[in-house]
Amino acid sequence: MSYAIGSLELEHPVLNGSGTFDAIAARRSFGDALLDAFPFSAFVSKTITPEPRAGNPPPRLYETPSGMINSIGLPNKGLDGFLAHDLPQLAELPVPLIVSVMATDHAGFERLVDSVGGRDEVAAIELNVSCPNVKSGLIVGEQPTETLALVSALRDRTDKPIVVKLTPNTADPVSVALAAEEGGADAVSLINTLRATAVAPGSGESWLGAGNGGLSGPAVRAIALDQVRRVAAEVSLTVIGMGGIESARDAVDFIASGADLVAVGTASFRDPAAANRVRNGLDQMLGDRSSLDLNLRSN
Repeated sequence: MSYAIGSLELEHPVLNGSGTFDAIAARRSFGDALLDAFPFSAFVSKTITPEPRAGNPPPRLYETPSGMINSIGLPNKGLDGFLAHDLPQLAELPVPLIVSVMATDHAGFERLVDSVGGRDEVAAIELNVSCPNVKSGLIVGEQPTETLALVSALRDRTDKPIVVKLTPNTADPVSVALAAEEGGADAVSLINTLRATAVAPGSGESWLGAGNGGLSGPAVRAIALDQVRRVAAEVSLTVIGMGGIESARDAVDFIASGADLVAVGTASFRDPAAANRVRNGLDQMLGDRSSLDLNLRSN
């Protein structure tokens, strides 16, 4: 099997979910041994924004049955800080780098795409379309027309592959995926977290400092599989499936549902070696395809 995002060829199908694996901190902890056994075929950076963000007030995390709510709020150094401090370190990873970007208007996205897309260290760009457009007030990734307008505006600004990170918080993710494809995206990734909240015992108020957050982990896997299956049946671009993948069996289920690539996210918080386990098990399972009753998509 071959694996690719547009013109970007990958060694195997396992990526990371943006913001779920801190490669810079992991290298400080594990040294260059991390590079020798790096679990991902490409690394997706934390989402960066045009200006620095402090993130949401604490508490930011809440454990749920079979999942986790995070309300971290995309803390980052901003574009200039990323280029000066993070990019040189991420460029030392032994795999292609995909930079995730988010802004609240087209001008902000254009600035990000122009800056990171012009860097040789960057192999592809992920558009995190979870933020409201300040002009329309609409969440870009929940509205096909907003998604189409944004991707179309950015497509001519870079020759790097573009991944659109879809939100599950919409009634019709297929129409948004089709809009991303029409606009010129090379891939879509899904699902992102589901809107969720947690109540503080005894007070009845929200546990999370921002009031709500996003649910991830095995609790969302069944929803992710359903949305991946529906989207993959309608688009011809690369589909990156994610949502509660903790084992090779989980990853195979996503591939059977139409995903071309898979991403490990929440599992890495608990076990930094989770992606290696998924990758090694997936190699073995896909190597013996005759024993699997799968409808694998051909590339």
